[in-house]
Amino acid sequence: MRSAVAYIRVSKPKQGRSGLGLEAQQTAIRLFCAQHGYVIEAEYREVETGKGADALERRPELAAAMKFARKLGKGSKARAAPVIIAKLDRLSRDVHFISGLQRVPFIVAELGPDVDPFMLHIHAAVAEKERNRIAQRTKEAIAAAKARGQRLGNPDIGNIRKAEAEERATHLRSIIEPLRRLPAKQISAVLNERKISAPRGGQWQATQVIRLLHRLDLSPA
Repeated sequence: MRSAVAYIRVSKPKQGRSGLGLEAQQTAIRLFCAQHGYVIEAEYREVETGKGADALERRPELAAAMKFARKLGKGSKARAAPVIIAKLDRLSRDVHFISGLQRVPFIVAELGPDVDPFMLHIHAAVAEKERNRIAQRTKEAIAAAKARGQRLGNPDIGNIRKAEAEERATHLRSIIEPLRRLPAKQISAVLNERKISAPRGGQWQATQVIRLLHRLDLSPA
């Protein structure tokens, strides 16, 4: 068994108090370690948005996790234990931020054990671009709503989220269509095996697959 350090982050204080998201990340990391032969020597938890150039300074638990990983490697970067996270966005979706963390190896459970630092940057770049696209679409949708004289409140946010869900569904159509005759539970297993994130992150469930099939006008089995 190889030593590793677990890092778990939630973005909002409310999530940290309720434990929302913590258990899912712990489960993902635990399953990854059992499958790939790692033992967690320490777990670090953080409640922080992590935005901005000084994100590491505002994430003391991440800094502590990296320090302990180096300690496990007796100070050598080459022998430092990896810091394992459940999903890339739990670390960051900012390429510049991730590029400054290469003092220790990072492993993203949902991406698998063989993603090297270069590929990690590629995944981060894609995630950063998608985040910026969503922010831009939201801004445009709000501006359009204001131009039509609509009041900005929950109904508008609901419409924006609906549009984003429809766009995500469209991207998944080519994957879902060949599977449409399978039971929803089996489709969710295939999506999880392919490490395709569910709409709110984490693992796909049969109910989410059924909603996706209806959104794409594909009859579930």
